[in-house]
Amino acid sequence: MCRHLGWLGTPRSLAELMLEPAHGLLVQSYAPRRQRHGLMNADGWGAGFFDGAVPRRWRSAAPLWGDASFASVAPALSSHCVVAAVRSATVGMPVEPSATAPFTDGRWLLSHNGVVDRGVLPTCAGAESVCDSAVLAATIFARGMAALGATVIEVGVADPAARLNILAGDGSRLLATTWGDTLSMLHGNDGVVLASEPYDDDPRWVDIPDRHLVEVTAGSVTVTPLEGTS
Repeated sequence: MCRHLGWLGTPRSLAELMLEPAHGLLVQSYAPRRQRHGLMNADGWGAGFFDGAVPRRWRSAAPLWGDASFASVAPALSSHCVVAAVRSATVGMPVEPSATAPFTDGRWLLSHNGVVDRGVLPTCAGAESVCDSAVLAATIFARGMAALGATVIEVGVADPAARLNILAGDGSRLLATTWGDTLSMLHGNDGVVLASEPYDDDPRWVDIPDRHLVEVTAGSVTVTPLEGTS
């Protein structure tokens, strides 16, 4: 229950990716076009980017549209790999910066668009918050990103009502899953955008089918079905 975005390519500013597009995350925080669950995303936002190989984050529990400080600095923050999100908190979950994506294990930045019953997840000491997305992120980190597809399938089987759209980057690649919510891709000359919904009306956007795994590297994009699903 959020909107997220990932970028891998030549360096772009956070303003160019999040704030300037006609239907970017800034607009999606109050008027998403494809969101199926919830009307807006006013429970916080996060911007994660890589400074060389080091992940950096700026997170807030306030709505993105009201953060003048970020708006003033975002044009000066550029990166070749970005993971950003605006949040609509699951009912009963805390609204605080630590509950806002992207989460990190020190190498990866990860966002979860969806909802999951924490009762089907193991207790993870590394979770940044008690919220469902943070516990899910800690579970994924603990099992390793190589097992992302298998982890999503396992959690989805344990909680049939779960929505498990994951988006993660480590500076050299992006990984994403579709499981119950939307994801679109724009493959341009200078890089690839993965986003919960298109941030403009460019006809090159393509929708990723449900229950698929996406991997983006500097030289390729692969989209494969999550095994054992229909």
